[in-house]
Amino acid sequence: MQEDISELSRWKQMEDEMTRPLDEPANEETVDDQPAVASQEDADHEPSKDGPQSLDEPAERKPGTHGRHSSDGRKSVDREQYDQLKAERDQLLDRLARLQAEFENARKRGEREKAANRDYAVASVVEKFLPVMDHFEMALKADGTADQLRTGVELIVKQMEDVLRQLQVTAIPAVGVEFDPRVHEALGTVERDDMPDHHVAEEIRRGYKLRDKLLRPSMVRVASNPKQTNE
Repeated sequence: MQEDISELSRWKQMEDEMTRPLDEPANEETVDDQPAVASQEDADHEPSKDGPQSLDEPAERKPGTHGRHSSDGRKSVDREQYDQLKAERDQLLDRLARLQAEFENARKRGEREKAANRDYAVASVVEKFLPVMDHFEMALKADGTADQLRTGVELIVKQMEDVLRQLQVTAIPAVGVEFDPRVHEALGTVERDDMPDHHVAEEIRRGYKLRDKLLRPSMVRVASNPKQTNE
C-alpha cells in the first residue's frame, strides 16, 4: 500500500506540471506590408530556396516531436499523453480505495474472530464448573448434621480441584517448603522450633499456576527458628 501511495504522489506531481500554462510563442518580426525593390546587389546575396534558412526565420518542427517547452525549461506533453497519465492516476486511486476497504474488512473480521474465540474459551470453562455449582445448591437444600455438611463440602472441593486439574491449573506447594518470593507472599513470621528457618510454616491463602504462568501467589507465614538463628 505504501508503494501505491508513493506512485500516486509521483503521478500527481507530473499532472501539476502538465497542467501548468504554457508560454506564448515568440512573436515573429513584423514585415513591412509594402514591397521593397531589391537591388541587383541584394539579389546576388539573396539565399536560394534550396539553401540554408535565415537566422531570423523560425525553424520548422520536425515530424514526430511532441510537446513544447515552458519558460522554466520543463517539457510539457500533448493531450493524448495527458489523458493516458490521468487514466493511470485514476487506476491508482481506485486500487488504493480497494486496498483500504480490504484492510478495514480484514480488521473487522479479525476482531469478530477474536471475540468468538474468547467466548468459546469462556464457555468451555464455565461448562466444566456447572456440575460443581449444582452440588453446592444441593448441599444448601440438604438437611443433615454439621459433619454430613462438612463431608459434602469436602467432596465438592475435591470435584473443583479435578476441574482445575483438567484446565492445567495446579496449586503452589506451600507448607514445609522453603520460602520462594517468586510464588510466595510473606504476611509475617512465626517462631517454630520444629521447622527449618526460612521455611513456610502456615498457608493463609492458596496460590495457583496455569502451566508455568503464575495466577496468584500463596499468602504464607514464614518460620523463624531461633536455634538456627543463634547458630
